[in-house]
Amino acid sequence: MSIPPETEQAVPAAIRVRGLEKSFKEVSVLRGVDVDVAPGSIFALLGSNGAGKTTLVKILCTLLKADAGRAEVNGFDVAARAADVRESISLTGQFAAVDEILTGRENLVMVARLRHLKEAGTIADDLLRRFSLTEAGARRVATYSGGMRRRLDIAMSLIGDPPVVFLDEPTTGLDPEARLEVWSAVRELAAGGTTVLLTTQYLDEAEHLADRIAILHEGRIIVNGTLGELKRLLPAAKVEYVEKQPTLEDVFLSLVGAAANGEQR
Repeated sequence: MSIPPETEQAVPAAIRVRGLEKSFKEVSVLRGVDVDVAPGSIFALLGSNGAGKTTLVKILCTLLKADAGRAEVNGFDVAARAADVRESISLTGQFAAVDEILTGRENLVMVARLRHLKEAGTIADDLLRRFSLTEAGARRVATYSGGMRRRLDIAMSLIGDPPVVFLDEPTTGLDPEARLEVWSAVRELAAGGTTVLLTTQYLDEAEHLADRIAILHEGRIIVNGTLGELKRLLPAAKVEYVEKQPTLEDVFLSLVGAAANGEQR
């Protein structure tokens, strides 16, 4: 079920998928996926393990070939113009792809030089500042926390200013504080005009970040809409009054207060 946006988009989709299918031997992983992602938006793809999220991302990133259907990224057909697609995107996987021996700044400089960009040092310094890593830039990445590594990984993916970024379960294995750091980095991407397709198993992650949410189940998109639109698919909540049971804190405060007043229990 696809819920159309309230206003028709005047610009073409940054990502467009129609009828995409993919099987591995006898297992059908994608069974006719249709989806559009608006430029400059955060689009969350929800699904349990094995739903097909990573397979879809790999097809969109030209790492896999679809069996049927069509997909475009940044206006380029992923099958016919794979090189143009690769120049338009960046992919951040489930584990931070950083070199622990190098410093944070050296990681960024290395990627900028591999992309044959001028002023690699300036690019690195700008990204360190953008992702609040300036003070840690001269430290080896081996000393970084999980959240810092992931932020550095995302910063590295932005070198060359790709218009579309794929984040495949970027907060897997991170603690709550590190997840919040990554969320802030993702919001920063979209605020700068980057299109973000985010795959996740965490419902709260999609709820906090996404402009639109699609649920992929057994290889099909079963619903696609904004958070408000998805919530309206369920019946309105009923308000019920339930007798509140005392917590241990209530008991403790009551007993301590009574003891202070010389009361017996």
